[in-house]
Amino acid sequence: MPRTNLTLVVSFTTALTVALSVVAVSGQARKQPEPSTGTGQKAALRTAWGDPDLGGIWTNSTTTPLERPAALAGRQTLNEREAAELPQPTADAPPPAGDPGTYNEFWWERGRRSTRTSLVVDPPDGRIPPLTPEAERREKQPIYNTGRSGTDSWLDRSLYERCITRGMPDSMIPGFYNHNYHIFQTRDYVAILIEMIHDVRIIPLDGRPHVNSSVGLWLGDARGRWEGDTLVVDTTNFTYKNSYRGSREGLHLVERFRRVDADTIDYQFTVDDPKTFTRPWTVATPMARTPGPVYEYACHEGNYGMYNLLVAARAEEQAAKERAK
Repeated sequence: MPRTNLTLVVSFTTALTVALSVVAVSGQARKQPEPSTGTGQKAALRTAWGDPDLGGIWTNSTTTPLERPAALAGRQTLNEREAAELPQPTADAPPPAGDPGTYNEFWWERGRRSTRTSLVVDPPDGRIPPLTPEAERREKQPIYNTGRSGTDSWLDRSLYERCITRGMPDSMIPGFYNHNYHIFQTRDYVAILIEMIHDVRIIPLDGRPHVNSSVGLWLGDARGRWEGDTLVVDTTNFTYKNSYRGSREGLHLVERFRRVDADTIDYQFTVDDPKTFTRPWTVATPMARTPGPVYEYACHEGNYGMYNLLVAARAEEQAAKERAK
């Protein structure tokens, strides 16, 4: 499915700025001086009103896999030589028979090489915990088992293929390309523009409660607070219409953003859904400052990719009928 980056800067940046009542928000993306503390350590970068400054454009692209490969069991990190010797993706590898293929190596943004063996840092084995028996039974029920690979209708395809959303926490996990984030701040809100699928997260900081539990949202209902220099974002109220590895409306996500230096944010999130996973689990994926701007990600529902996929399925069905005659 084509996903084209246009050469126009995201058009709704100005509208977002107005909506958040940002005063000179563009200044948040500029590098600011780092005052020295009395201990000789650099103090956290601050906004004009005193909060830690997370503003700017960041990327979390990395070669580190989400889960630790079986071949590296028991190894949380590698030395520099071992990391350099890891196999690299091959360019232009031929697709399997019957597969028309996808982008070649030119298009992928593999990101920075890391010595870590997994983004999952808890459990210590670097693996996402198994589903509970309840979750395994639930995923087989028709209301939950939506197929995600059928071709009878666009409704059989994933929300990502339909250009609706990657959902959470997928939107904050690196993978293939376009993993760039533009963070805006005011005293009362943090907004995160996500390049992939052009999602925007609006996170209030004013202590308001979550919306009623009957309301389910694609990206959940986020509430932020400062704990020292760390922005803690608590998100609930996800919709059952989307699934992250089996977790749906019961997903509870706690994220932590901490600016560790001028060019790095320590970003971690914890997934807690006792009805889906046998234990909570945590991912750490640092965010590095990157030059802007963030370009428009021109993926939209009803694009040619979806049309061609369904038309091809009808052609295959017709061909099968002809062969049966």
